[in-house]
Amino acid sequence: MKTRILSAIVLLLIAIPLILAGGEVFSLGIALLAVLSLKEILDLSKSHNKIPSALALFSVLALLGIIFYEYRGNILSYGISHRLLIVVLMCYLLPTLFISKNKYETKDAFYLFGIIIFLGMAFHSMLVIRTDNVYLFGYLLLVPIVTDTVALIVGSLIGKRKLAPSISPSKTVAGFVSGSIFATVICSCYYYLFVSQNNIFLTVLISFILSVIGQLGDLVFSKIKRENEIKDFSKLIPGHGGILDRIDSFIFVVLVYFVFIKII
Repeated sequence: MKTRILSAIVLLLIAIPLILAGGEVFSLGIALLAVLSLKEILDLSKSHNKIPSALALFSVLALLGIIFYEYRGNILSYGISHRLLIVVLMCYLLPTLFISKNKYETKDAFYLFGIIIFLGMAFHSMLVIRTDNVYLFGYLLLVPIVTDTVALIVGSLIGKRKLAPSISPSKTVAGFVSGSIFATVICSCYYYLFVSQNNIFLTVLISFILSVIGQLGDLVFSKIKRENEIKDFSKLIPGHGGILDRIDSFIFVVLVYFVFIKII
């Protein structure tokens, strides 16, 4: 527990200045997180065959290309280049014709493409949001933090019924519900005070949805770990696991936020 707390303090001391600084410093931080997250995915032994080194390097370049594509544009019209995605897909598929069977196959190509799109959209969205409004970024970051903290505390105190025991034995129904309720109240107040004072009822609804989605996203990543028979994605952060172990909920919150971006 002591190691976990110390690691959390160090993470905050690094993350908060980066977020507040924004600009190139924040962009560099996002790039580093994205590459480390990609490595954690590529290290999964049961989800795919071993990825050739050249394609692993190409994946890093493709991921960064998607993340930094026109991220300084209007937040309401951000997007990812169709041409870029087509090039990436071709670069993954065509090598399957020339690499020996069982070393790199079409299923691996589509797996890589899906991972690059998923991580690319997630980190691109983080970059776009922070570039547009640091308070909005803080709101989206606050949703999973409040949700997970309350869920952990309440779940450990009164949680008896397990939410998804085969995927994540520690999560409880009580924690899930209480986490979403507290996150909805606290984050809606934050949004109203620091981001926008538009329709408060809509803000409450979306905060609730984001909190629920964040917890479901956490379960998705837990399922990935179960399927690969691992406890953590890596041991990069003492007491916490890997990058994806820390930002799993946040990734889903950020992605789903863009569903509501034109109405909130």
